[in-house]
Amino acid sequence: MAARHEEIADELRRAIDREEYTVGSLLPAETDLASHYAVSRGTVRQAVATLTAEGLIGSRQGARRVVLASRRSQSFAELRSFAQWARAMGREATGQVVAQDYRPATTEDAVRLHLREGTPVLHVLRVRGLDGEPVLLERTVYADWIAPAVEPIEPDCASVTQRLLDDTGLVFAYGEHVIDAVAAGAQDAELLLVRRTSPLLRVRRVTTTREGRPVEWSDDRYRSDAVSFSVYNSIGNNALARKTAE
Repeated sequence: MAARHEEIADELRRAIDREEYTVGSLLPAETDLASHYAVSRGTVRQAVATLTAEGLIGSRQGARRVVLASRRSQSFAELRSFAQWARAMGREATGQVVAQDYRPATTEDAVRLHLREGTPVLHVLRVRGLDGEPVLLERTVYADWIAPAVEPIEPDCASVTQRLLDDTGLVFAYGEHVIDAVAAGAQDAELLLVRRTSPLLRVRRVTTTREGRPVEWSDDRYRSDAVSFSVYNSIGNNALARKTAE
């Protein structure tokens, strides 16, 4: 039998999913939640801490919590992998490597990964899916120091992020994302099962360790009919969310 704080956390998740508490809105105060659920404030704090750890609500102390995302969306205020995002909304993440090879670092690779030009880096082209449906094409370049750990990972691994954590202890701590729109080329169209020139949402990202050492940089292209992005702005919060298209 689930603990009471777990039951409350699940009820709050469902309320957020139903948009009773929309992204950008405030949860009721702890005292109000405690009264509503007939529990102590300590039990409410445990439930709230669970949702905070999942990235659904903000982590500011001493204030009512801001809703950052639902399980159908991922707040970029908290760094999550594609697989973690999929699991949070109850979907199965899939992945398949289409091509993988070492190449000399270009000027762009060198700048983004803080390497010398010509350093061998690992290029991986991977299709990602939700419940088997292709929605994302990742073109990722891994720095030379982490590439040997990435190279032997099986082509259909659902979460490279989790595998690297398990195998090497590597934590992807910080990410910088630049978002724009591009037209699908021939390869994009074939792998994502869309027509050529179809609009794709592109996210170019650089991910680093806690110490700021670049691990990878990637050109990620999402099918615009499957995934969308939303932005919530306020004086104290700026949450960018990735979510499945309505």
